[in-house]
Amino acid sequence: MSATEHPVDEFDRCNLYELSQEHTVAHNGVGEILFRRIATAASLAGACNFIDFTTMPPGTTIGLHRHSDDEEEFYLILAGRGKMHQDGDEFEVGPGDLIRNPPGGTHALANIGNEVLQMFVFEVRVG
Repeated sequence: MSATEHPVDEFDRCNLYELSQEHTVAHNGVGEILFRRIATAASLAGACNFIDFTTMPPGTTIGLHRHSDDEEEFYLILAGRGKMHQDGDEFEVGPGDLIRNPPGGTHALANIGNEVLQMFVFEVRVG
């Protein structure tokens, strides 16, 4: 079963730590991360394109990429430490940080700690 093709059925409630995750290389990043697509636009009533739960082992990255001008993405860091690259700036992130990746912006994330980095990724439609 592919996490991208099969989000959580009839999403109303789930336990993140009971979900299986799929291995993938994200946007030509370094190493394999794990993720699970929890919900897609088809299973939600609002303007959300998807909600993912992501686990990044130490040393892995989500490669530098750009979304279209009609997409806005948010990273909510749940555990671990990372270095975020966003539109030419770099800064560290950790538990509780919510990062907005604006429409048309470029961004990347590296796990710089010795533990897994876990986060929610939300993407919404804008304009």
